[in-house]
Amino acid sequence: MTDTSKITIRSPLKYNHPSPTFITPSLEWLQHTWSVTHSTLPMWKKAKNVRITYKIIPPTSPDSSPLLDDEVTSTPTSKTWMPQPKSIQGIDTPDGDGAWNWRGKGWLKIASSHWEVLGWGEREISEGVGKGAKERWVVTWFAPSLFTPQGLDIYSSRKEGLSEGTYREVKKALEEMEAGDLGELVKKDMFEVEIEY
Repeated sequence: MTDTSKITIRSPLKYNHPSPTFITPSLEWLQHTWSVTHSTLPMWKKAKNVRITYKIIPPTSPDSSPLLDDEVTSTPTSKTWMPQPKSIQGIDTPDGDGAWNWRGKGWLKIASSHWEVLGWGEREISEGVGKGAKERWVVTWFAPSLFTPQGLDIYSSRKEGLSEGTYREVKKALEEMEAGDLGELVKKDMFEVEIEY
């Protein structure tokens, strides 16, 4: 049984720093609508209420793996030179331990990216609003793609976002991870994504 209250962050698979304590979350655990609360990805600086919904797509044959239906919704906060869709839909195909390859749907079918779960857990909120309630969190890493630089997102199961105490611990673990360039990225570029309901 995994202690999901402990903050454990692994490096992306490309760094070849295997973490003996990392266990991939089950698809049932990951299947949820998550709030993106903090990020290093520039695209979320011009958006608020960024939500990611994962839904399991059952395997189509006995020798195939389940996929994830992946929808990102957000509200643009400023105009950009390219239109900002309010919904981005795609399919995630497994690519190793907690790693996925995303392919867009519809007009985004030409777009693809690779992402990995670097950490996840569930814990009791220890202070402030919601004290005593449970919250789940996930850290995802995105490899550089045609449209975005490499980056990190922190998700919360709570619509209003991650508690301050959990965020502090997750950020500290990210800053100390073995992939030093990502730790520096967190120190330099991590920002709070606007949440307003």
